[in-house]
Amino acid sequence: MSRTALARRYRPRQFSEVATQEHVSETLRSAVQRDRVAHAYLFCGPRGVGKTTLARVLAMALNCPDRTAEGEPCGVCDSCERIWAGRTSLDVVEIDAASNRSVDDARELRERAMYAPSEEDRFKVYIIDEAHMLTREAWNALLKILEEPPARVIFVFATTEPQKIQQLAAPILSRCQRFDFHRISTPDLVARLRTVLGHEGITVGDEVLVPIAQKADGGMRDGLSLLDQVLSFTEGAPTADDVRRILGLVGSEVFLELFAIIADRRPADVFRFVGRLLEQGYDLSEFYRGLADFLRSLLIARLDGGDPEGVPAHLHPALRECASRFAPGDLLRMLAQVAELDADGRFRKSGEQRILIELLLLRFAYLESTVSLEDVLAALGGGGRGDGQSRGNSGGGRPASESPAGRLTEPSASPSPPAATSAPREPTPVAPAEPVSPVVAAAVVAAPDPAQQLVVPPRAETAAPAAPPPTPAPIVDAPVRKIEAPPAMVPRPESFRAPEPPADFGPPSFDDAPPPPEPDDVIVDAPRSREPYAPRDFAPPPPPDERAPAADGDAGDLDGARVRRAWASLLQDGDGVPRGASLFLKPAKLVLTGPRALRVDLPPNAPVVEQLSTPVAKRALEDALARRLGGPVTVSFGVGEAPAQQAGGNRITAESARRDRLQRLTEGEPVLAAAVQAWDLELLD
Repeated sequence: MSRTALARRYRPRQFSEVATQEHVSETLRSAVQRDRVAHAYLFCGPRGVGKTTLARVLAMALNCPDRTAEGEPCGVCDSCERIWAGRTSLDVVEIDAASNRSVDDARELRERAMYAPSEEDRFKVYIIDEAHMLTREAWNALLKILEEPPARVIFVFATTEPQKIQQLAAPILSRCQRFDFHRISTPDLVARLRTVLGHEGITVGDEVLVPIAQKADGGMRDGLSLLDQVLSFTEGAPTADDVRRILGLVGSEVFLELFAIIADRRPADVFRFVGRLLEQGYDLSEFYRGLADFLRSLLIARLDGGDPEGVPAHLHPALRECASRFAPGDLLRMLAQVAELDADGRFRKSGEQRILIELLLLRFAYLESTVSLEDVLAALGGGGRGDGQSRGNSGGGRPASESPAGRLTEPSASPSPPAATSAPREPTPVAPAEPVSPVVAAAVVAAPDPAQQLVVPPRAETAAPAAPPPTPAPIVDAPVRKIEAPPAMVPRPESFRAPEPPADFGPPSFDDAPPPPEPDDVIVDAPRSREPYAPRDFAPPPPPDERAPAADGDAGDLDGARVRRAWASLLQDGDGVPRGASLFLKPAKLVLTGPRALRVDLPPNAPVVEQLSTPVAKRALEDALARRLGGPVTVSFGVGEAPAQQAGGNRITAESARRDRLQRLTEGEPVLAAAVQAWDLELLD
């Protein structure tokens, strides 16, 4: 005795019977009615939502001799019966691309499509299911016939993975009209299942149909198959217990029991709960899926977002009472942890699902309630509400006055500091409320008042003189931390030498070339007026606050270090330097010709000698140097001698390049120059 499955027996025969896909069925019906049918269609969507069904209804409508004026097929004629049942038909060919995916199959299909239909007023329709399984070569073989098909030939491709077609054969998408099918909602599935049961003469309630519809996950074929499975197990009308036992679903009552354990903070009962689940034969994968749905229902009830879909109506009061025991932030964190558990698929692949479920539920049981920042400030007495009372957990969690371990407690009354030693403080502005862990809150309670700590004066640039800080109030039973000043810097002994350069800084030089020239390029050409001139004064400059410039009337004699620093600053700032002259002034040699006289020897053939010798240019440089040296300076310009030619000509060697580089580095850097001379440093590669 053969029996037709419900999914096949109640397959739609007309466009109007297809549930949820009105955007596709109405378009196709209107195209048939107005004779505007395209030559190729691409139906995309999840499994069991009506792709192949609508392809068959389209073929029935195109070849039905008794088609209505609205474009609907009759569904009872011989042509419609053959197409609807999938039996042999000359003009409608249904191909499974999963088993006919090669280029040879595509070429055979192309050759068959060249023949005309069996009758003049009929259409040849090729329905290719699982089209994403075709190879790239097979798609290439179909490209031309899809672009210019023979008359009265229509192709319909159905696929669950259109992205694969995009990757393999993107030109196919532009040759087809694409329709995206939607998942069928739970209410539509329930309505369709009730209609099917009505035809079968069975009446059941929503507590039976809703779990089946949720298990179907938006697929009509899956829903009808599950209903057929339930009806095969029971005699007459099935009950909710029958559905849960057959499909392995976890009832809402089980989750209500679980969240009572979590709300009461009973972590030891978690192991007993999971043990009972396994003893009763529940699948942990189904429990995990139901846990996420139930948490979502709790969050909807807590936020007053309406009645949740997955819970029977008679359990809505118990669900709302359970949701009121948790803060919205707690439920949100639980839901996030459930989503993270299987984000990478490790739960489905794990061989220790029980351990993962127990660990997740224990984290729920130990989860601390969220406390808003406003409540923390109110508990500390530093702001928040004007009445000085804490609201507790405004989200519905444990109130702040409870005192289990790890909870935020109200501070006990303590003697206030004397009025004479305490200063009133301005009320602290309160930031918008946000979740704060009680551990952080406890740390805030234990922390001393910031006013008791080190007072940092305001920055100098921001500033108006501020009043002296108020006398801080004494801290009761709080440790006093003494802040000591850092030890004074100890001068380095004269015998200190710089550390050896690292190994990777370059190999040392063993050339017999003479040592690099001294970095001091200021030459004394006349005796000093007071003390003998020190030819190599490489002492680092004193700090700016200890080096006051001399008055104009008593500026003092010049020395090499001061002149070198002033000259480097002048070139860096461009103060008094004519445009384009700084390039020739950098390699110039400075010669002291008197107490306040300086001669600048430019390189030979420098084109700016005449430009700098003009009274205007000289006055600008003298004024710029006077501002830096604290007194008038007389500047003259000359031409230096050309460098002596070596025996080998102007040959550039590694040693000469190293000397030149060291000289450039020490120019304008008195501290570096002093270090080079005092420590006998050598520049390596």
